[in-house]
Amino acid sequence: MKLSVLVPSSLVREAEDQREATRKLGYVARAAAVFRANELVVFPDEDGENKWGGEFVETVLRYAATPPYLRKEVWGKRDELRYAGILPPVLVASTTADDSDESPALREGIVTEVGPDDRVRVNCGMQHPISLFVPPGMDLTEGERVAVRISSREPVRARIVDEPLPGFDVSRMDLTEALGRPDAGVRIATSRYGEPLSVPTLGDLTARITDAGGMTVVFGSPGRGLPDMLGMSPEDVADVEPSVGPGFDLWLNTIPRQGSEVVRTEEAMFASLASLTLTE
Repeated sequence: MKLSVLVPSSLVREAEDQREATRKLGYVARAAAVFRANELVVFPDEDGENKWGGEFVETVLRYAATPPYLRKEVWGKRDELRYAGILPPVLVASTTADDSDESPALREGIVTEVGPDDRVRVNCGMQHPISLFVPPGMDLTEGERVAVRISSREPVRARIVDEPLPGFDVSRMDLTEALGRPDAGVRIATSRYGEPLSVPTLGDLTARITDAGGMTVVFGSPGRGLPDMLGMSPEDVADVEPSVGPGFDLWLNTIPRQGSEVVRTEEAMFASLASLTLTE
């Protein structure tokens, strides 16, 4: 089941400094990893941005999603990553499993050298880059990321596999475009003005998400919710039809007993996805 999480480029609009903005984005990445999101999409909200916009948000999130053993090689030094050291570890499960014959680990690697005889050298977190055969039909270039399944470290037994990379992808995309994709599943807008989530409605919604093959969950930013971004009033949210606006299937209040005037985006992600990813 596919889970797409969409956050606005104004996500860190209220951060006092770059350090605080980085920390906040770290918890957004943590939420995406904890609930096994397949992708984290940053959509534009230029009117709500402050000092740090979409490029900064995407860069920090992409860095957070990159395995630690690849970060130096992939990113080097960038001003946006000045405070990357405070990011909480994402610890994607498939990249931290024990590398054993009983439980082979799927890791992300990067091609460091293309050699002869259909072999490449890959940095995948071992002590040194390892030489691996390129699977038939796969054409790899230097710098390309690949999925490597490691069954043993001593002796090294590993192979490149044609499988999705572990963790989640990060990209920037227009909101309407992201919601209009064929694999978007159930398209959920989160808002305090939406339909309150309850035990009975969650049961029906879980079945609906399963039938649709997944969901796309969209969040607002601090002090600027989705209705504000889309020029809608609270009354509009209550009366909205699926065909109105960018294409949501429903507006949902996932924290119906909200006790704080403003719920931060990273808090809303943990609270919302904890309920929406429950199984039947």
